[in-house]
Amino acid sequence: MSFYSTAFLLFLPFFLSGYFLTRGRLRLVVCLAGSYIFYGWADWRFAGLLAGSTSIDYLLSRRLMGTSEMKGRKTLLVASITLNIGLLVLFKYFNFFVEGFSAIISYGAAQHSASLTLILPVGISFYTFQKIGYMVDLYRGAIDGEKSFLRFATFVAFFPKLMAGPIVSAPKFLPQLQTDHPLDWNKITGGLELMLQGFFKKAVIANSLGVVVDNFFAHPEFQTSLTLMVGAIFYSFQIYCDFSGYSDIAIGLGRVLGFDLGINFERPYFAMSFSDFWKRWHISLSEWLRDYVYIPMGGSRGGTARTIRNLLVTMLICGLWHGANWTFIVWGGLHGLYLAAQRLLGSSFRRSVEHFEGAPRTLMRVTQMLTVSVFVTIAWIFFRAPSLGSALAFLQGIGSLDNLAFSAVPLRFWVVKGILLIGMLISIEGLHLVAPRVTQALGSAHFRFATNAAMLWCIALFGVFSNSIFIYSHF
Repeated sequence: MSFYSTAFLLFLPFFLSGYFLTRGRLRLVVCLAGSYIFYGWADWRFAGLLAGSTSIDYLLSRRLMGTSEMKGRKTLLVASITLNIGLLVLFKYFNFFVEGFSAIISYGAAQHSASLTLILPVGISFYTFQKIGYMVDLYRGAIDGEKSFLRFATFVAFFPKLMAGPIVSAPKFLPQLQTDHPLDWNKITGGLELMLQGFFKKAVIANSLGVVVDNFFAHPEFQTSLTLMVGAIFYSFQIYCDFSGYSDIAIGLGRVLGFDLGINFERPYFAMSFSDFWKRWHISLSEWLRDYVYIPMGGSRGGTARTIRNLLVTMLICGLWHGANWTFIVWGGLHGLYLAAQRLLGSSFRRSVEHFEGAPRTLMRVTQMLTVSVFVTIAWIFFRAPSLGSALAFLQGIGSLDNLAFSAVPLRFWVVKGILLIGMLISIEGLHLVAPRVTQALGSAHFRFATNAAMLWCIALFGVFSNSIFIYSHF
């Protein structure tokens, strides 16, 4: 089931009624049952896989809680990680590895091999990382462990965050399952407003930009340089509004139910550096990679060479986590190189900035933000392209500078609409950044009501409903 579907609109009132009319253990039962109905709506087999892997992890965690001998604890941890990574590799990367292996062994010969296609369970990348994080925290002694299977299963399957995050750690989420969350109208109204904001980002901004992006990325070899530049920039904002919109809906729904799922985005295109970008983009994944991959490998300890190695490995894992395609691996590798270059050239860059002390501080900040955004957008081309060849053709088309006339750009109505929407988004987020007092003053009940009414009006009049799938639901 998708947040962006009629089924969800019908499901939500029934679930909320059952949730708020119950207390204690019965409320957890309602929450878990609702989560499995939500998850298994499209394919019940997904729910079966989730239930089976959750049960095994629960049994392994209980054994780990009762084992004090270090070797035994490590064996149980490795067993859990092997199970979860094994399932992820089987369903997400099986076809990728089989096709690659077939291409190698049949090099120079005609290929007639049959292939087995496995359906990718929705959300498997997210709940896999969440369960691994739980087991690692338990192994480290960071948490006591959850004895109740009902609470553990709800932690894994809580439907607002199940399909595409945020990836909420056990220390942050499990304590919230210990108590009932009474009706809190401030949380409910705040959560509904955040959900509305998410639907606005998806229906009005992301889907409008998607009309242009899908067309321009389809055949880059036939597009002008300016057309491809517009396509790349539009995709940067499409994926941001699509994914942050999903996160807003998930976090807002969690807030309605009384849960704090954290924040997942913090104006990423205002980042001043590449490391700053990853503190603002998909924050829950960034924190997971930091805590369970980068720091265990040594982090920034052990000298520059090891730090760069750790950065590259972490970002390659990040790319591979997104999908079984070389385009994602290159995307992750590029971000690893960006972070490595920042590490190597950071001091040199700061010294060069000192030579421009007479320049306006705002100009320097804008220059830094634009530089980061340009390189991030280049990486997004690989993320969006269906193949490496298509991505390289896209970049080659931009670099040719063959035709920069706006009159040669197709879909000009949608392009102009997209430019206006991006300008509005940048203006609103920039206002939050440069004038926080103004935004606080605009937080009055009357202004919030007017803003919510305007978003509803825009969704009804300008929303694009042909694409109901969130981009990150594929991961």
